[in-house]
Amino acid sequence: MGDSANTGELVALALERAGVSHLFTLNGAHIWPILTGATEHGIRIIDTRHEQSAAFAAEGWAKVTRQVGVAAVTAGPGVTNAASALAQAQAADSPMFVIGGRAPVARWGMGSLQEMDHVAFVQTLTKKATTLQSAEEAYSLAAESMRTALSRRTGPVFMDIPVDTFMLGAADVPEATEHLTPDLGPGPDPDLVERAAMLIREAQRPSVIAGGSVWWSHAEAELKELVEAAHLPLSVNGMARGTLPPGHPMFFSRARSTALGEADVILVIGVPLDFRLNWGQPPVFPEDARLIFIDVDGHRKHRTPDVAMYGDMKAALTALAHAVGGTKERTSWLEKLRETDMASRVRDEAMTSSDSSPVHPARLIAEVDRFCDPDAILVGDGGDFVSFAGRLIERQKPGLWIDPGPFGCLGSGPGYAMAAKLAHPDRQVVLLAGDGAFGFSAMEFDTMVRHRIPVVCVVGNNGIWALEKHPMLSMLGVSVAADLGQKTRYDKVVESLGGHGELVDRPDQIRPALERAFASGLPACINVMCDPDAEYPRSSVLM
Repeated sequence: MGDSANTGELVALALERAGVSHLFTLNGAHIWPILTGATEHGIRIIDTRHEQSAAFAAEGWAKVTRQVGVAAVTAGPGVTNAASALAQAQAADSPMFVIGGRAPVARWGMGSLQEMDHVAFVQTLTKKATTLQSAEEAYSLAAESMRTALSRRTGPVFMDIPVDTFMLGAADVPEATEHLTPDLGPGPDPDLVERAAMLIREAQRPSVIAGGSVWWSHAEAELKELVEAAHLPLSVNGMARGTLPPGHPMFFSRARSTALGEADVILVIGVPLDFRLNWGQPPVFPEDARLIFIDVDGHRKHRTPDVAMYGDMKAALTALAHAVGGTKERTSWLEKLRETDMASRVRDEAMTSSDSSPVHPARLIAEVDRFCDPDAILVGDGGDFVSFAGRLIERQKPGLWIDPGPFGCLGSGPGYAMAAKLAHPDRQVVLLAGDGAFGFSAMEFDTMVRHRIPVVCVVGNNGIWALEKHPMLSMLGVSVAADLGQKTRYDKVVESLGGHGELVDRPDQIRPALERAFASGLPACINVMCDPDAEYPRSSVLM
């Protein structure tokens, strides 16, 4: 590259200097310059079979690395196909950068191929959406877009580039600059820290619920320090899973309803008060509980707190951990929660030890969990099947479990799993997919074969949309459009695409099948016939 470069090269240069190593895409003429520019700058291109998967792979990259995941999609349907991933990234605060092609400026409004106003379309799904106006702005706008994605409440950013700006624009190559540092927000107010510490010290039944902002703020060690310093029982959701390892004396994954429902002080740390927590209302949160909010901002906080600290979460948690040092342990409260937690685990043993054939989904999940390495990355994609997985699987560290999150878009799993394996090629990556979810993105096994990405997919195949059928029958007494094909051979689909496939219908076959799948070195599908009558014991609010 000489003293000047075209728009695509300048955007690719900004990506390279920001540390981007992979670009997820699907070929389209509107984005050729970014594809050639990425190749010139040593950025590996992973081309998928659907733009939705390219964008989900970018989000998956963000989830496992906490770096910006980047996707490039062509104009019109390329952008509309990526919209679900943008919405899911927004709901999960995933920092990603989607670059779209755009019809030429010179003929705008005249009906060019795939012409549409993408910015208006994605505005509500992103932190920022903009159109690149000139090559002179290409480098700086791309760099600033990535900084925006990583700042404060992290999330998706979109930029589209008109094809004539892409193809014909050129500008001087900028000198290498210092990597743009994300804006983490203000540090904590000492007075608020002391007020929160006083509430914690005086509490008889304190509890902590933590969520994804802990992960995105790189604050898991600081959260651990706080709960240990003040002996605070911790429950988690989203990307905060793994903040404390299983067996930690302050970790109560199976006693959350008691830990929150009977608490007198609740620390809400990096988690929205959404449907998963009944919007912070009874019976999940007591009406008279004192509330402490610690987050990057006040997003989706539907109750008035006693103390709220918004901004730099690492700094706030560090300050609070120091302020509560020496707080006495509430022995009877913690003992009650341990008994509740243990009782829940004992109840689950009937499911996880079932020898039934077809296989109980809980037994399948338990077998996969026992097989996997401690640092394996597990990806969930489905309804009831993934609900069982979310209940039963606990990870030693955060970043080892990925699921669709509160937006709940099926079909995200293959993109997530590809990204996880590319980011961590030395680790096991297991995709746990319901048979309904598998159908959304099954052709991405072709992508995995072409790019040699050996993900192992375990399909819980019960032949129904279980998340819909069971509640529909219970609430309405009928089942409509809730059945799939019975015993469909998804393993044969993956085999036909060049991968490894196995059919399993008994529990004792699961572990040997996993061993063979990993030994194959290929993208693999273990298709497990599961019991359609095994219903997840659901109690959460869905609407």
